[in-house]
Amino acid sequence: MFLTILMMIVITQRLTELLVAKENEKWIVQQGGYEVGASHYPLMILLHSSFFIAFIIEVILFERTLSPLWGFFLILFLLAQVGRFWCLFSLGKFWNTKIMILPNANVVKKGPYKFLRHPNYLIVAIELISIPLLFNAYFTAITFTLLNIWMLSIRIPIEENALKELTNYSDVFY
Repeated sequence: MFLTILMMIVITQRLTELLVAKENEKWIVQQGGYEVGASHYPLMILLHSSFFIAFIIEVILFERTLSPLWGFFLILFLLAQVGRFWCLFSLGKFWNTKIMILPNANVVKKGPYKFLRHPNYLIVAIELISIPLLFNAYFTAITFTLLNIWMLSIRIPIEENALKELTNYSDVFY
């Protein structure tokens, strides 16, 4: 029951975020912005979609149960959700699942962005480990943490290079 409720909440949240991202993308494009790094985006969608499938299969097929440390992992997950919303509201119209660049824009350095360059990526990493560890789904936790590291090793340099080239990113974060 807990698994079903958790998955319904997280998947609904992700689908809602995709709708918000689509609206923000339209706004950025209307302002003269565009997407960079589009070639890796389908792989990122595949990674995140596969995470949910692998997690559910591992929990059901291998009859994973709640971890004895489930309270800790649930609190970690809930704190990540607070961080996720903090990122979303701090970036406002600039928040997106794609790398959308608005040339000559001033980068946001408020909220969690005062402290970290990419707090949303940290939050995703926390989610990819805390959700499976709630249910002792170690294979999913390890596999998707490693896949996420690989994805971020591609995504972050593309994002940072575009921001350095087309915005005041270098002035704000260096």
